[in-house]
Amino acid sequence: MISLDSFIVNKQTMYLHIQKRLLLLSLIVSTQISAQTMISGKVFDESELVLNKKTTEIFTSVIKNQALDQVDYPMTITKAVIGELTGNWRGVFTLKPGVEAPFNFIIREEGSTLKAFLVNGEERFPTGDIRIVGDSIVIPLPLFDNELAFKVEDNVLTGVLRRQDLRGTVTPVKAKKGMVYRFNEASSSPITDISGTYDVVFQNSNGKEEKAVGIFKQKNGIVTATFLRITGDSRFLEGVIEDNTIRLSSFIGSSPVLYEGKVDVNGRIQGENISARSSIPFTAVPNAEASLPDAYSLTRLKEGNDRLVFNFKDSDGNIVSSEDKRFKGKPFIITIGGTWCPNCMDEAAFLGPWYKANRDRGIEVIGLQYERQTDSTFVKKVFDRFRKHYGIEYTLALGGVADKQVVLASLPQLEQFLSFPTTIFVDKNGKVKKIHTGFSGPATGKHYTAFIHDFNAEVDALLK
Repeated sequence: MISLDSFIVNKQTMYLHIQKRLLLLSLIVSTQISAQTMISGKVFDESELVLNKKTTEIFTSVIKNQALDQVDYPMTITKAVIGELTGNWRGVFTLKPGVEAPFNFIIREEGSTLKAFLVNGEERFPTGDIRIVGDSIVIPLPLFDNELAFKVEDNVLTGVLRRQDLRGTVTPVKAKKGMVYRFNEASSSPITDISGTYDVVFQNSNGKEEKAVGIFKQKNGIVTATFLRITGDSRFLEGVIEDNTIRLSSFIGSSPVLYEGKVDVNGRIQGENISARSSIPFTAVPNAEASLPDAYSLTRLKEGNDRLVFNFKDSDGNIVSSEDKRFKGKPFIITIGGTWCPNCMDEAAFLGPWYKANRDRGIEVIGLQYERQTDSTFVKKVFDRFRKHYGIEYTLALGGVADKQVVLASLPQLEQFLSFPTTIFVDKNGKVKKIHTGFSGPATGKHYTAFIHDFNAEVDALLK
């Protein structure tokens, strides 16, 4: 039997739901929202959601002005919807007039949900669970607080990349189902094979040069690549070489990445890294011995210091200190990073399972995180999802806002700070033994393998 209290609550909920719908309908009628600017919602049977049926539009644009958590409508994933959405997709971002950055993704059924996987070379980067609203879908990109909002129509997705809180500018994007190529399929053969290692110089907008190492792999006209800097690598880039023109792109949920360049007869590449706001020229010269400075030589403690002293809070407000009893008599690893940082994500993907496998040996890990926002609600949200995504069971603490000068102010024993992430090895007596700047992730191949070897060797030495 239903209690009177339950009946009243259910009745109030029903009235509130009806009021929401009536209010939303009146807003649309009064503002006369243009169909051309909308991802349309539709009246639909609450027992089944079907895309692409021409029914009455009832709510404001998912793309234009409604955040995901403001949409409160029944959503059901039917077999028809699954069949329409699952498969390979090719998307194209319009960075600015005449400049497009393509990317690929796969939509799969995962249990009772649909999920997208962003394709970059050999990587398949997972998104959040897809939300369906009327004839529109929203693909969350939670690690970056972004989302893709699309209208679905005839195997075409039309929409934008935007922030989940709807602040800032949007990037137009369109995707078509069944396409597995990235750039336009090549119509002419490459003039040369660019596979190899390169000395690279980027000419930044401030006039300063930044040295890097380029790693290119080519199979027929398909190219994969990455650029190593002292701060980390550019992760998985994928593209083509056609005649003497190279084009590369990448997308994992932040801003789309686009590189274009020309190869001369000597194998030298002149190109640029293009974004919506700027273009950074680069030159790449073949060199089998191309290398960067030793990553263990770039970050140091100030003279007279041999310890790193800190006293921060975790996302529950508990103090995490370098003097905690749990660290006494144990070697530990401090990683300075942030949940927003792609190279930090690669490091977490390594450290999460590594810690589970090695903590019983008597080693601890502490993640000192510097974030885009520092209010407690935001910090708890990003820490929790970072832990879940990478299976992190080691301690995370908030160091401050994501700024290198803030890192130096909060950890005054450091002489300089160059990169998120930076990894610090501390011995059983609390003394800093080594500091590693940056992180070379899986896209760097042998450099990633070498890092793992050196990391394990250093830990073995600390545990002796």
